[in-house]
Amino acid sequence: MADWLLIILISVAAIGFFVAGLSLTLIFKGHHIDSEISTNKDMQRMGIKCAVQETREMDGTASCSEGASPLQGCSGNCGACDIEQK
Repeated sequence: MADWLLIILISVAAIGFFVAGLSLTLIFKGHHIDSEISTNKDMQRMGIKCAVQETREMDGTASCSEGASPLQGCSGNCGACDIEQK
């Protein structure tokens, strides 16, 4: 068997193995792995925050009062965090 064919078969098998492994969470728990800080309750409970949000809070540039805009970096939503403040 040619070396390139063996490499392709091993690659396809490895990708299939990883896809099956990632599907186990969906199959057994019924949902995808929740790695987003804004929606993961365990991360919020442990006090994990977005790096941009932490930096803004340390610099004092975040307006963390009630009703503050999520774009100001206080919602815990990394999707709302950006390097350049709007």
